[in-house]
Amino acid sequence: MGRRLAVVGLTLLVYLAVVGLFVATGASLARGGGDGLGFGPRVAIVQIEGAILDVDDLVRELRGYRDNAMVRAVVVRIDSPGGVVGPTQELHQALRRIRAAGKPVVASLGAVAASGGYYVAVAADRIWANPGTLTGSIGVIMQTANVEVLLKKVGVDYVVVKAGQFKDVGNFARAMTPEERRVLQAMLDDVHAQFITAVAEGRKLDRGTVLQFSDGRIVSGSQAKDLRMVDALGGLEDAVNQAAQLAGLPVPPRVIQPRKRFSLSDLLQNRLGLGPASVLAPALPLPVFKKPLYLMD
Repeated sequence: MGRRLAVVGLTLLVYLAVVGLFVATGASLARGGGDGLGFGPRVAIVQIEGAILDVDDLVRELRGYRDNAMVRAVVVRIDSPGGVVGPTQELHQALRRIRAAGKPVVASLGAVAASGGYYVAVAADRIWANPGTLTGSIGVIMQTANVEVLLKKVGVDYVVVKAGQFKDVGNFARAMTPEERRVLQAMLDDVHAQFITAVAEGRKLDRGTVLQFSDGRIVSGSQAKDLRMVDALGGLEDAVNQAAQLAGLPVPPRVIQPRKRFSLSDLLQNRLGLGPASVLAPALPLPVFKKPLYLMD
């Protein structure tokens, strides 16, 4: 009897160990880490949704797929109207590093992939867009309010103590001076030039060609195809299949599905009926890549 129990116990331990191994391996693949066992080479799909603000998790996910031997190609599905400049450039660089590691990257543009969303896409080897995708919007914007008259009406005296002539540039309690406007315009022009350079290099276009459509205009996917801003018209499945072909994998390939992310801010916005335009502006407005339909500081 004791011997039989020992055999049953040992069998149960082996079973649990195997199940644990497969669960751990699956979780590792979902994170983009580890080599994986028994799953075979795959195409990983990464989803970029909403305003591009905090990208630490996305950058870690992309780095994991870059280092994962089982991942042979990456598809980025972009549904974003843009975002803050620095984080957008971090995602752009993360995709370039994947390509430098010898893994093809294909971008699939969803409903909206404009401004910062398009900036990220140009880091890919190929870009797919739907005919009606809203994209382009190659521009940079910074906004601040001037409530000086309102403050005077309600009897509020806004006092600033500063060291440095331009330390309170963008102060909402007074009109902007010509010198301050020149400083900000020079900064935005510099960032805009960086955007244009990224598009020219990523799309292999000369700078003069990019300048013709880099005035902040929004274009459809079909128009973008004519302008050589994207390579082909199609959806996510087309992008995944092309990524597999570029990586030498069978079509259709095995894929790692995009991670589901929980966003408290998105939950609150959905519950309260708020959109990105309702987000409170920070004390110092950040330059953001211009977005279609609505703006956000």
